[in-house]
Amino acid sequence: MTATEWITDIALVLIVFRQLREGRLDHKTFLLPLAIVAFVGYSYLDSVPTDGNDLVLIGALTAVGAALGIAGGIYTRIRSLDGDLLIKAGAVSAVLWIVGMGARMGFQTWVQHGGGADDVARFSLAHHITSQQAWVAAFVLMALTEVVTRVATIYIRSRRAAETAGTRPVLGTAV
Repeated sequence: MTATEWITDIALVLIVFRQLREGRLDHKTFLLPLAIVAFVGYSYLDSVPTDGNDLVLIGALTAVGAALGIAGGIYTRIRSLDGDLLIKAGAVSAVLWIVGMGARMGFQTWVQHGGGADDVARFSLAHHITSQQAWVAAFVLMALTEVVTRVATIYIRSRRAAETAGTRPVLGTAV
């Protein structure tokens, strides 16, 4: 893994650690993680291979990312206090986030430095996964989907919390 990949992955993990302490829900809650995944998508998602079972692999890992993101958003507490919305990631949310990001980092480290390249090549051959780019696209889309679905879930829940509490939502106008 390159230094940029480590920094990006660590930044995404730190976003949730920052939310382990309750804080005000603000624009940064939404924009910072989305900016990071936009950078990652632009930097690493050159193509999405469609040969063989590439799309099955990509779809499966994207679905895992969506499930982790939605669950992480659900297990993030949002409440109103004195006209502000507060957010706090619960232990389950943090664990899910770390599992998703850690799995990708662990896989990449194992393949590049732990001798897993041959195992992945054999698995790919046996399951008709045609290229290394399929694995890259699958893991990048998994991470991207996890972040986007978590942020979207928090956004939807924050709109409902704002409506219930009679406060202004963080983004946009009242529903």
